[in-house]
Amino acid sequence: MDHKGTVVLETERLILRRFVPEDAETMYHNWASDPEVTRFLTWPTHSDVEITKKVLSEWIPLYERKDYYHWTITLREDISEPIGTIHGQMDNNIDSVMVGYCLSQSKWHKGIMSEALSEVMRFFFEDVGVNRVCSYHDPRNPHSGMVMTHCGMKFDGTLRSSDRNNMGICDASWYSMLRSEYKARTK
Repeated sequence: MDHKGTVVLETERLILRRFVPEDAETMYHNWASDPEVTRFLTWPTHSDVEITKKVLSEWIPLYERKDYYHWTITLREDISEPIGTIHGQMDNNIDSVMVGYCLSQSKWHKGIMSEALSEVMRFFFEDVGVNRVCSYHDPRNPHSGMVMTHCGMKFDGTLRSSDRNNMGICDASWYSMLRSEYKARTK
C-alpha cells in the first residue's frame, strides 16, 4: 500500500476535506449532538460543544500520519459547513480498510453518503492500493447497509451480539468489496 494521508477528495456535489478547529460548532449542531444520528454509533451523543472541540483537538494532530484517514463531508457550495464525517481504519497486515461514517439528519436520503463512500472507496483502491474495503452496521439501521450495497459492497454476514453501540450490545452486519471486484466493476 502507498499511504497518502487525508487528502482532499472531490465528487460532483461534495468536497471531503480535513477537519479544522473552526468546524466544532457546526459539527456539534449538524450531527454530534443529534441522538438520532448517533443512535447506532459507538460514541455518545455530545452534550455540549466543548466535547466536540475536545474530540477535534484529538483528531486534528493525527493528520500528520500518512496512514490516518478522516474526512469531513461538505457540499461544494459551502465547504466551510461540515455535514458529516467518513473515516477509514487501516489494517496494514492484510491491506484492508474499515470505513465508518455518519451524516447530518437533514441530509439523509439524498444520496450524499453513497457519493462520499464511493469516492472514498475509489481513493482507497486506486490511490492507496488496498485489497479490501469493508464496513458494518447494526441491522436495526438498514439504511446504512443500503449505502454499502449501493456502493457495490457484498453482504458478508451478520455476527450476533458482536458489537456495542448507543443502543447496547448489538449484532453487526458486515459488507466488503475486494480490489478484483472493484476493478471488474469499473471496467
